[in-house]
Amino acid sequence: MNFWEIVVFLVREGVGVTIALTILSAIVALVLGFAAGLAKRSPYAVVRGIAHIYVEVFRGTSLLVQLFWIYFVLPMFGLTLSAMTAAVVAIGLNFGAYVSEVVRSGIESVPEGQLEASVALNLSKRQRMRRVVLPQAFILMLPNLGNQLIELFKSTSLVSLITLTDLTYQANLLNGSTLETTKIYTALLLIYFVLAWPLTKGMQLLERKLTEGRY
Repeated sequence: MNFWEIVVFLVREGVGVTIALTILSAIVALVLGFAAGLAKRSPYAVVRGIAHIYVEVFRGTSLLVQLFWIYFVLPMFGLTLSAMTAAVVAIGLNFGAYVSEVVRSGIESVPEGQLEASVALNLSKRQRMRRVVLPQAFILMLPNLGNQLIELFKSTSLVSLITLTDLTYQANLLNGSTLETTKIYTALLLIYFVLAWPLTKGMQLLERKLTEGRY
């Protein structure tokens, strides 16, 4: 196979799975990240404690080990997940822990004067968070959220180890049958770069759009 035939094969066979995995995992990570980030600021010690344990466990252990545990160990307890579901759960939980810290630090970066002004306007705590804090905090979070999204996308290559037929799995499969190692993994690098580039530029564009007229 020549180089471009390899590129076409990998795109046809693996890109769909990689993109779907990235989107689903990102949704899980964002939902969990915002929930845990807000929970860490809860007035209730139990809620803060649960959020703290979740974040520390998933930030303090390897994503690869988490992936293996969810896919290979959970069935021993009667819970069997498909490769795609296990991958989404593992990546979502792992990056959700990192996103939670981005959310927490973003909220804490909102100037104290904004909170004092919202209190003076007699807004409830929920209204302050929804109308004043989160809109400003989200803009502060964007650069780090973008970085986390790119890292999440690149981490999807690990799912080939649980036989999910993503880009990396297809590249390994092709390499085993053709031994065109240099061409195959160069093509794989190129495809990952091409897929990651719009994510990077898209987050930069969103950041510029949201900050227009604010500074």
